Amino acid sequence: MREEVMLSLVHLADGSGRSISVRILGRAQPGILTGHDLLDAEIVVTTGEAHGASFPVTLLPEDLEDWEETLARLEEGESARWLDSGRTPSFAFNSPENGALRVSVHDEPATGVTVTVPLTALSPTWTAGQRSRLARVREAYPQKVVETSPGAYEWRHGRPAAEPEATG
Repeated sequence: MREEVMLSLVHLADGSGRSISVRILGRAQPGILTGHDLLDAEIVVTTGEAHGASFPVTLLPEDLEDWEETLARLEEGESARWLDSGRTPSFAFNSPENGALRVSVHDEPATGVTVTVPLTALSPTWTAGQRSRLARVREAYPQKVVETSPGAYEWRHGRPAAEPEATG
């Protein structure tokens, strides 16, 4: 029996009932060489008007690297985008002058819906919390596949054993 681990790569909430999360559900294709390092996830948006709207997404290893770079831009006070390749819902992060963070999720590939959530009371260290979440996801789901040449893949250290499955 596989142990379930609850992980959120992203969780932004301001105490007013508004939140945006990216929940890791598990590996997309565990044990399959070309899909093992892909992560199934869901973006969940909660506001007064949208209670738990969710968007499915598959994260690539480079999406985690891009999230780390996005956090660095946000720490510098810059606006930033994440997951804007066009294959998944995307995020836009904007910091208005009053210090609030406005986060928009745009689901261009599937529904065309955009949900924007103003988060007005984030902790001053909110990015550190997001970096900690990123580290936990990387620890729970380390990359186990290496691309040895274009289109050629192999296991880093032999075929992986069963891992905990992440939910919600």
